[in-house]
Amino acid sequence: APVNKTCPIKGNPVNEKCTTTYEGRTYAFCTGACRKAFIEKTNASIYHQLGGQAAIDAAVESFYKKVLADERIKHFFEDINMIAQKRKQKAFLSAAFGSPVKWEGKDMRKAHENLPNLNDTHFNAVAEHLQKTLEELNVKKELITQIMAIAESTRNDVLNRKPAGK
Repeated sequence: APVNKTCPIKGNPVNEKCTTTYEGRTYAFCTGACRKAFIEKTNASIYHQLGGQAAIDAAVESFYKKVLADERIKHFFEDINMIAQKRKQKAFLSAAFGSPVKWEGKDMRKAHENLPNLNDTHFNAVAEHLQKTLEELNVKKELITQIMAIAESTRNDVLNRKPAGK
């Protein structure tokens, strides 16, 4: 059975015979045109270009090895259930990079609001580990550039700053 009752493209009720499967999940659509648009959008996503869930899983595992070894930031993770943390990070990055599975967790502000003294040095350390991980996984330079721009776009929320111009 499809995972959705409304068309992910138009929001209309679905035709259960108009479906496609991606990474083991079946998605239903109201029209064939919507199914085609979904497939094109998914295939063009950073998520798909990286290699989908398997690539995100590998990247997150490698990323946290670096983070937890870094004296600048590892203290933020001392009392964190890392199995749950990795699962959340995988789901968040998947959604941020264009997976058809939507993010259901906290927004970046809420997720980081109780971290004392979190600052640009810490954000930069995390970004550095993300970039290094992507380079080690031989991700194309242009994809790394796009991913790092997405990461940078979260800085004010992660650091709980007022949005620019407000």
